Amino acid sequence: MSRPSETPHLTPQFCFNQTALRDFLRISRSTIDDSITQNLNALLTPSTRGFDPASTSSRHVAPPSRSVPGGQCHQFKQRVLFPSWRTRSDVLDYCAGVATSSDPYDPDQVLRQVEDDRARQRIVDERLDPYSGRYFPREARTESLAMLMRNERAVEKIIRSRSWSIIGDRCGLTGDDAEGAFEQWREQERRKKT
Repeated sequence: MSRPSETPHLTPQFCFNQTALRDFLRISRSTIDDSITQNLNALLTPSTRGFDPASTSSRHVAPPSRSVPGGQCHQFKQRVLFPSWRTRSDVLDYCAGVATSSDPYDPDQVLRQVEDDRARQRIVDERLDPYSGRYFPREARTESLAMLMRNERAVEKIIRSRSWSIIGDRCGLTGDDAEGAFEQWREQERRKKT
């Protein structure tokens, strides 16, 4: 059985290093969600009975059942899938918090202020140069991180929905959607800790 993703050391520097952040999310998703079919196949017992030579004498039209026993599905969700989702949710929540807080250590803050002052002092004559009035201020790294977090949350929602659909097909689940089942699991985990 696969192992859930481990939580990285969460610091603002981790969040602002968008390469490290994206790599963590990409690897976590590829290990669990992108390979959900392989993970579920690994839960199946290869053969419950030995090889029967008579089975080759006739053609079987129906494919073998690929449904995973309920107990194994439940364990997979409880031990691998939901803990990985929780880890990614914790990282996304933490980095979203960093994106909405002030950033006193922004290395480009002074440069942005200088550029803004120059843009305000500039004399613009759009008759001579219609493009002289254009000024595109640099965005702060918190703004860039906030946009990344919005995008990654949307990706996470799609991935969870897809994974839950595959689990539903293979395990015979009905009822809750991915977020509802995940929140129910989180609440159970909170109660265990108290």
